[in-house]
Amino acid sequence: MRKIGNRIATNVAQLSSTHKQNTTFTYKHFTETSHPHPRCSCRCFHFTLHNSNFPPMALSSFSFSSAMVSTITAPAIKIPPAVIVGAGRVGRALEDMGTGQDLLVRRGESVPLDFQGPILVCTRNDDLESVLESTPPSRWNDLVFFQNGMLEQWLQSKGLDDANQVLAYFAVSKIGESPIDGTTDTNPEGLTAAYGKWASAVAARLHARGLSCKVLDKEAFQKQMFEKLIWICSVMLVGARHGGVPVGVVEKEFRSELSSLITELASVAAREKGFMFEEAMEDRLCAYSRAVAHFPTAVKEFKWRNGWFYSLSEKVTAQGKPDPCPLHSQWLKELGIV
Repeated sequence: MRKIGNRIATNVAQLSSTHKQNTTFTYKHFTETSHPHPRCSCRCFHFTLHNSNFPPMALSSFSFSSAMVSTITAPAIKIPPAVIVGAGRVGRALEDMGTGQDLLVRRGESVPLDFQGPILVCTRNDDLESVLESTPPSRWNDLVFFQNGMLEQWLQSKGLDDANQVLAYFAVSKIGESPIDGTTDTNPEGLTAAYGKWASAVAARLHARGLSCKVLDKEAFQKQMFEKLIWICSVMLVGARHGGVPVGVVEKEFRSELSSLITELASVAAREKGFMFEEAMEDRLCAYSRAVAHFPTAVKEFKWRNGWFYSLSEKVTAQGKPDPCPLHSQWLKELGIV
């Protein structure tokens, strides 16, 4: 009995560490039933979990063999209804993950003032201005941005320094199809991440459909945001200069070029933002490239992606200093993008 109790405590500790932030579980009232399960040699037990964020959870009918305890799963966090702006692949997928109480807002429609909850923005980057215009200013802090690229400067210009953001690594091939999670051989736990006051609600929505999502603090989120920006800017540029070959071909056949560009852009981003990336960034980005090997390559949404790095090059060279991103600038010019 003591061994089983210890194993329960271990599993409860694991639950506390993997569940949402600031959540601690403890167990009490551990009892054994008076008889074994009728069809096997396992015995059944009953215990209660206590947590500051939930009412006590009584878990019973757990079967144990050789004093082994099953993994403990927390009750699902309630998914609040959301306004979803954008009826494309991602917007429709997020609606399908909800409970049927979401409100889908299409192009040109306004976000209602009295609909409480997160506002999931799933539009193109260039449509963000119109999204703000159609959203009551009192609801701007409820906006959750799913866009790729560098939003930081635009958000700051709107007074949204701490805006909710999501790095969506799941893929939806077409409307109506189930999303495919962005797991890789270096990050099998998944790469999707969220930040902000609605981060846990977004994570719960994704978890409900079996997709991964980490809730991060601002600095950790910024680092991961820059990693994805560097991936987009480097893989797409290298692929474009070789005729738009798929992402997998870039990673396999042009790894040297890709590696050089990743190193260059990462160095500039770290210096500009004053932080250090985790080790093995290139390995992580190449692993993601293998996971989405069929994606085509092209330099798109320049203002929101490669444009951030090129603007730094322009600023530095205007001061008579060497270009901090020489490969990046050279290859953009080769393609006639700048």
